[in-house]
Amino acid sequence: MAYGPKNSDYGSGSNIIQCQYVQSVHGYQELNEISNDPPPGCSAGLVNEDMFNWQASIVGPPDSPYQGGVYQLNILFPTDYPFKPPKITFKTKIYHPNIHSNGSICLDILRSQWSPALTISKVLLSITSLMTDPNPDDPLVPDIAKIFKTDKSKYRKMAGEWNRKYAM
Repeated sequence: MAYGPKNSDYGSGSNIIQCQYVQSVHGYQELNEISNDPPPGCSAGLVNEDMFNWQASIVGPPDSPYQGGVYQLNILFPTDYPFKPPKITFKTKIYHPNIHSNGSICLDILRSQWSPALTISKVLLSITSLMTDPNPDDPLVPDIAKIFKTDKSKYRKMAGEWNRKYAM
């Protein structure tokens, strides 16, 4: 017996139901993947058993000013996920040129470079990589990007202070 929507369901005006079905199946697969084989230093799971609302954590990468900190993130999935990217925000304050004080993250794969082939595990690894290697040429916080470009030791000192204050 076949499971899921029939071929005749595609394009029949049931796009919302179809998207929710795809999101639900994809979401359960991703939840299973991240639960059984989480990326190094990362974890994620449902908030109140809601497939559209997850919480994640990232341990500050070694050899970065965030080492030893634990950063909480919120992941909100649109109903047309995986065709549209999730909205991921930092709940833990972080001093970083690509992460705004409101938690927004400037990362191309969460915007123009999104692909349905990406998974939350891959996105969390990309965010971890961004923590290690900021992109000061595409900043959300230009003042921090300027400090990063002109005085890396000051940047590392400030990021380390915020790490100790907010993530430990």
